Amino acid sequence: MLTTTESIFAVLLAVVGALLFLALVNWVWPRERRQEHTDQIGWQLSVLGTTYAVILGFMLYAVWTRFGEAESNVEFEANDLVSVYWLADGLPDPQRTQMKELARHYAEVVIDRDWPDMDASRLPSASLAVNTEMWKTMMSAKAASPSETIAQDHALNELSSLTEHRRTRVLQSTFRLPVVLWFVLIIGGGVTAASSCLFGSSNIVLHILQVLAFSLLLALGLVAIAEIHRPFQGAVHISSYAFVRAQQNMQAH
Repeated sequence: MLTTTESIFAVLLAVVGALLFLALVNWVWPRERRQEHTDQIGWQLSVLGTTYAVILGFMLYAVWTRFGEAESNVEFEANDLVSVYWLADGLPDPQRTQMKELARHYAEVVIDRDWPDMDASRLPSASLAVNTEMWKTMMSAKAASPSETIAQDHALNELSSLTEHRRTRVLQSTFRLPVVLWFVLIIGGGVTAASSCLFGSSNIVLHILQVLAFSLLLALGLVAIAEIHRPFQGAVHISSYAFVRAQQNMQAH
């Protein structure tokens, strides 16, 4: 999880590090003496670059897909909550009033407590107590007419879906990329960038620009993965707007 400032600093650090490594290589092994090895270095960089590009692209696709799934799951949870609220109209008293109050309280708790907890990498548990009360209230309802039976049955289905999506959100908020994958990404990026510095180019300015562009692209890819692999933390994260919208919907009626 990185802030915007930390992300910019990380990119600049990677680019400056690559350029400093290029300067070190030119000092230790002058480019004139490296020119005779250009073919071998080019073949090596081609293999390394292609392999690392596949790894980086796949990881970026994987974390972005997971981010989208987490965002959709939040929308489903908020929609289920609104459905429970509306279906409560068909329940007998006092469960009708209790379920409506609990649905509004659930949205409030998710916005005010769950989201700050997830942003701070804490397990979001505040909504669990409200969800438990919703189940107790729903199961205590005694339908006295066919319409109440139908309403209770649909409300139970929506409440079950709400509980499932909440549980998925909790799991998604605790997701972390394994350390071994970060090791592959960071070390692989460093080795690939270092290989681009070994060319014995006769045009030093062009070589500097190539290394700069290459290291910048690698750094941006790594930062993008770091930003979105934890969907509820960091500068790029899923907001609680779905529940704000659900809260407004319930308060309006």
